[in-house]
Order: sequence, then structure tokens, then C-alpha cells
Amino acid sequence: MAAPAAPLGAGVTVLGNVAVDRIDEGPPTPGGGPSFVAMPLEATGVPGRIVTRAAPTDLALFDDVLTGAGVPVTVLPAQVTSAFGMHYEGDDRTMTVDAVGPSWEADDIDAARIATTWVHVAPLLRSDFTPGAIARLVAGGHRVAYDGQGLVRVAAAGPLRVDAAFDPALLAGLQILKLADDEATVLTGRPTFTAEDAARFGVPEVIVTHGSRGCDLFFGGEHHVVPPAFRVTGVHATGAGDTFAVAYVAARSRGDDPLQAAVAASQLVAELLLVRREASGG
Repeated sequence: MAAPAAPLGAGVTVLGNVAVDRIDEGPPTPGGGPSFVAMPLEATGVPGRIVTRAAPTDLALFDDVLTGAGVPVTVLPAQVTSAFGMHYEGDDRTMTVDAVGPSWEADDIDAARIATTWVHVAPLLRSDFTPGAIARLVAGGHRVAYDGQGLVRVAAAGPLRVDAAFDPALLAGLQILKLADDEATVLTGRPTFTAEDAARFGVPEVIVTHGSRGCDLFFGGEHHVVPPAFRVTGVHATGAGDTFAVAYVAARSRGDDPLQAAVAASQLVAELLLVRREASGG
């Protein structure tokens, strides 16, 4: 007879592929959700762990961002590292997919040996996490947050394409779904997102972020507008969505209600963007 599973503990585990990013034709920089969450995890004071995948030949690029804040990191095997090109004009960006990274299956979830109740899943493309991987997390008793770019981004090299042809099984059992406003538009076919839309997804907490304009939060059949803590200009916002998501999940894991968590996440995003601007001499 198999031994009973150990009880799940406090803190947040972040799962996702790192990516090699080229921003405005600059040199390669660390990207992907895991590259942006060590600092916010450390800032929240909530115990955290990152589990990621990358090709061994690319790991040196991520040394500082993955280990700099002292958050434990596990790197699982991969043959190729995700890669993207990005061009910014204010809050707007255009993207290309330079390489499609590995797909996480249920066995990869087992290999991650996740010990926390709360898990944030940070896909870059629709292929990053299979429905089987999400189902394994849910079956393991985890409370799962999911980044909605994994619903809409087509896993193909070239100019980034988006559509709403995702497998609904990806949503089964999620606790939190975080969408950027452009992703919400892809999923609904219109620029507004309502409480009725959130209810149709069947996820208890749905967040639609609007960059420097704050976010909309839907839970319990209600719609809350959460303004930005303060606006930070003159700095690229790559990774701000990842920062918001992990800060929100960290706040929920320590007992904040959804509205408190959204306010805390908005504050932390603004503070860390300010730090980034000052570090760049802005």
C-alpha cells in the first residue's frame, strides 16, 4: 500500500518555463514568469519556490534572476528554451515566438514534488501545460492560479498569434484565473469583460489586468474595480503581469480576501516598477 501523501504546507510554488527575451532588438534577457517572481515572492514575505524548465545551454542567462532573491529554484530537464521577441510602445507590445518551449505533463508535476497548497501556473503559450498537468495539480489538493496567456497564445513560431480555441479542461478545478485585458478580449470577442463572462469560466476568482490602469476583480458574483497604487512611467513593464499574479496568490495564501490581495498586488507591482526605473537611471 502506498504511503499517504504528506500534508500540503504554506507558501506559493510557481511553475513555468523561463524564456530568452529580446526587447526592442536588444541583447538576450531573462524572461518567462519564473524570471520575474523571485523578487516579489521575497518581498511578500511568503515562503516561495520556483520550478522551471530550460535547456542546459541557456541556464547561465537566468542565474541572477532565479537565485538573486534567495528563493529555492528547481530546474527540470528540457531540450529547448522558450524564446520571444518584443517591441514596446507605451503599454502596448508586439511579440514574435522565436522558440516553443517544453510542454509540462502530469509526470512533470510529479517530478516537481510540490509541497505548498497554493500553486501559480505561468504558461507562456497554450502548449506549456497540458490539461493532464493541471488535473494532476487539482487532484493533489492544490489551489491553482493560472495565467490566461496560456489559454489564448498559439504555440507556433513566428509572429505571436492568439485565438480562443483552448481546451476547456484547462479551467477545471482552478481557483484563480488571471487575464490581461487583451486576452480577455480574445476570449469574449469584445472589449468589455463582465461578471457574467467570469461566471461562464467557472473559476471562483477572475482578474482582468489593464496595465497601468489597474484591474477588474470578479468573485462571488461581484465586480470590483481596483485602481493602480500609483502610475510609473518611463520603464518597460515586461513581467509586471507575472509580478501581479504571484503577489496576488501570495496574499491569498496568507489569508487575505480577494479584494485585499488585488490591492496588495497592485501596490507591489508599482513599487517594483519604480525600483526597476531607478536601477535603469530613469
